[in-house]
Amino acid sequence: MQTIPETDRIILRELGGRKADIGHLPVQRETAALWRKLNACEPVRPLVWINEIPWHEIEQSHPELRLMCTHPLAVGVERSMRRELYQWEHFRGDMIVEPVVYSGIVGGPSSSYADYGVKEKLIRHDGGHDVGYEPVIHTEADADAIRTPKVWFDEDATGTNHRMLAEVFDGILPVRKRGIVHQWHSPWDQIIHWYGIEQLYTDMYERPALVHRLLGNFTAALTEVLDRQEALGMLDTGNGNYRIGSGGLGLSNELPDSSCAGKVTAKSQWGCSTAQIFSEVSPAMHEEFALQYEIPLMSRFGLTYYGCCEPLHRKIDILKKISNLRKISMSPWVNVDEAAERVGRDYVYSMKPSPALLATDVFDAEAVRMDLSEKLTKTKKCAVEVILKDITTIRGEADRLDAWEKIASQVVRQME
Repeated sequence: MQTIPETDRIILRELGGRKADIGHLPVQRETAALWRKLNACEPVRPLVWINEIPWHEIEQSHPELRLMCTHPLAVGVERSMRRELYQWEHFRGDMIVEPVVYSGIVGGPSSSYADYGVKEKLIRHDGGHDVGYEPVIHTEADADAIRTPKVWFDEDATGTNHRMLAEVFDGILPVRKRGIVHQWHSPWDQIIHWYGIEQLYTDMYERPALVHRLLGNFTAALTEVLDRQEALGMLDTGNGNYRIGSGGLGLSNELPDSSCAGKVTAKSQWGCSTAQIFSEVSPAMHEEFALQYEIPLMSRFGLTYYGCCEPLHRKIDILKKISNLRKISMSPWVNVDEAAERVGRDYVYSMKPSPALLATDVFDAEAVRMDLSEKLTKTKKCAVEVILKDITTIRGEADRLDAWEKIASQVVRQME
């Protein structure tokens, strides 16, 4: 019988005790209530959350993040806890710490990135660096080569992991099994690996039937995967303390909670899609070659988040065709005035401040304050979440994140 070593057990129980103490603070319930209000587009101050953090830079100067466990399962839990505790102490924003440990299922796939039977071909420089994708879709036969990925679920391994963690945290934290709570269904994030942007844009004009055939086959495969996940009982309720799409937390009074009985379907979750490569494509072509294929998938879900890094301020009208749309990503490249007017309070304005302000030679706190103040003033009539992500570097200065969070928290409270 597999067990976690005693040395690992001691480490995890100490971290778990700290997590339990923080997780039982009243502020956790208060913050959760704010997220539920925001996700219902109710009046509430903008909420702040930081993710996609360059932990490799922070770990170099903060030994409390150094991993000490040896068992693979313990290492994963330790990493998650150390980072969660560090973020709480340094740049918490409106994060939530729960007094629980989740034991995920062993299975997959859990996103639109999977094996569809088509192999990508990278274009490389002489130095060996990847610079793009060589098109491998040339004919209808190529488009028809798509196969539905194998969906697998190892219930025995899932049960073993849960048992081991429950033994470790006995008396400190409850351990709950959790299935897939959220996943992207973004056809173009995967398909572009087979097409290449230049060839795709050419074919959308010259051979649209080929592009449509490929999209039809791919979305059919995505649909089959989702059907199979539901049938196998791999899904879990999507109303919880985790990221939705490229935005904030998914807490909602409009989705079932974790106590619902029976197998969970997509209707109990947030859906999510994006077509980042269409940032410069017209709304009409975006709808023809992306949205019309994404909508049937998104309609399976209770609520939906749309977008990532692409500017969507001129595409709000077509996005309104997603009947269960609730959040729209507003990347650093949107026209804020236009976006705020079109979004209003009908949807959550998922603001993405530029992470470039954390990558400058010298951190400019005033520039951060001005950037946030200007954007939040322009969006004061919207339901707003402020999501700092895509942080590629902090130039080795971990306190830049602390400073950014302090400024952001001050600015959003001025909007109350």
